Amino acid sequence: MKRILCYGDSNTHGTKPMRNENDVARFAYHERWPGVVASELGAEFHIIEEGLPGRTTVHDDAIEGIHKNGKTYLLPCLESHWPLDTVIIALGVNDFKARFSVSPAEISASVGTLITIVRNAPSFGHQTPKILVLAPPPIVEAGWLGEMFAGGAAKSKELSVHLSAMADANGAAFFDLGSVAHVSPIDGIHFDATNHRVMGHAIALQLKEILA
Repeated sequence: MKRILCYGDSNTHGTKPMRNENDVARFAYHERWPGVVASELGAEFHIIEEGLPGRTTVHDDAIEGIHKNGKTYLLPCLESHWPLDTVIIALGVNDFKARFSVSPAEISASVGTLITIVRNAPSFGHQTPKILVLAPPPIVEAGWLGEMFAGGAAKSKELSVHLSAMADANGAAFFDLGSVAHVSPIDGIHFDATNHRVMGHAIALQLKEILA
């Protein structure tokens, strides 16, 4: 059985588009993209969801909590779910929050740091997992999250180019989700069920190629 770790944020968690801070809901497993991937690939694959709302690449969040730092949790997560055949890194959106003030190039470099952690993690005799980097579709400054992500929309349009080059330089696979999906206009960050389904289908195709 092939074991796939999906390491991401609220869009891996399956958070529905939010109209306000109290509008917290999650799509059912079969609706969110990791569940769609599981359905597409079948019983020979074990899809592991590790989606944390608010997770950043490498940044402690002084408002939402230091546990949102994707760097500090990655290594224990890898060891907890060992052995792994592929690690999907689906992060970067939360780095666009105005309080972090980082560029697309810096976000890409941060994802590169996560790749290094995966590559250097103890393998305990198992092969090092392959890595698939996902570039998120551009965000929109809309709804109640618009102010939180002020300035992020323009930056987000540049991220896929940087992530593609970084992934190539690090020998990781890459896929631009912006080529198949778009965020909801309700909050400019999350996806509706249709886009989760489209993304899941596209990611499943990428995994089939990687693990062929």
